[in-house]
Amino acid sequence: MNAVLQPWQLLFAILSGWVQRRQQQIIEFQNSEILSLMQSQGKKRILLTDDQRRLLAVKGKALGRKTLRELTTIVTPDTILRWHRELVARKWDHTDQRKSIGKPRIRQVIVDLILRFAKHNPTWGYDKIQGALANVGYHISDTTVKNVLKAHGIEPAPERKHQTTWATFLKAHWDVLAAIDFTTVEVWTKGGLVTYYLLFVMELKTRRVHFAGCTTSPNEAWMKQIARNLTDPFDGFLLGNRIVLMDRDGKFCPAFRKILKDEGARPLLLPPRSPNLNAYIERFMRSLKSESLSRMIFFGEKSLRRAVTAFLEHYHAERNHQGLDNQLIEPGDEVGSVAGKIECRERLGGMLKYYYRSAA
Repeated sequence: MNAVLQPWQLLFAILSGWVQRRQQQIIEFQNSEILSLMQSQGKKRILLTDDQRRLLAVKGKALGRKTLRELTTIVTPDTILRWHRELVARKWDHTDQRKSIGKPRIRQVIVDLILRFAKHNPTWGYDKIQGALANVGYHISDTTVKNVLKAHGIEPAPERKHQTTWATFLKAHWDVLAAIDFTTVEVWTKGGLVTYYLLFVMELKTRRVHFAGCTTSPNEAWMKQIARNLTDPFDGFLLGNRIVLMDRDGKFCPAFRKILKDEGARPLLLPPRSPNLNAYIERFMRSLKSESLSRMIFFGEKSLRRAVTAFLEHYHAERNHQGLDNQLIEPGDEVGSVAGKIECRERLGGMLKYYYRSAA
């Protein structure tokens, strides 16, 4: 026989269910706050994304202003409830579905082309961009070009041409660009642990790298000799390279830069603290260190030079480069062969490996 619930028992069950739901809502809200704080960690000012605001608005609305004021929250209750009102208003906002009145909007493909032509050609004015568009079948007025550029914060040609981007500069001088930089390695000698300075030069177009030399004292006399070696009229690595990117390291002294300039290689000093502007050779240094030098202990200069030479041989002929469509800089005859046994060539005790097919 089923027991009959007394009125007070029914009231207690309902109240317990309500309290449990209320506690669950509070827990969900505080969990959402904690998640938002974790995702915003490390910032002086907590900046929430639209998704985080939406989450707090939905959870906070269920609690109400009174309960929110009793909790320690990262934003005020009024702010949370305002976000909820905005969500409701956005739901019923059909502005984007209304038909536009007046002049028709410019097609996005035309806007994209205007911006592309302007950014890639800093000297082009409104009329020239208008003409280029006509060449590809889009006929608009120069006023339209002006309005599009103005809306996207792009200056007219006279101002724009003096603000060439770094990417545009690199593309324009790609065939004659080189980069030069130092890195250091600690070497054990009879006198203890000594810092060696290694100087490398890179031809950006091909990614070929030249080991210019290493020394414990890169003074002016040493740097001048390096400059003469790099610009030697018969086998200098900088022959044909007319612009050499370098940072403002004091080791690139005026005498070093003058020799380069006198031989037709223009030194281009980069702004202070801007390694991203010399990213190609910086990336090479990272590979050199992570793949070989940082994994070895050197005793004397000869062991250091042997390791660098071995890495450069691997780097040029056996290492695929993503910046070159995953190709080798100097591929051998065996590359691409489908005949013969697969062999493995090891350097530096197996740290560097290259797989190839032996001659059939």
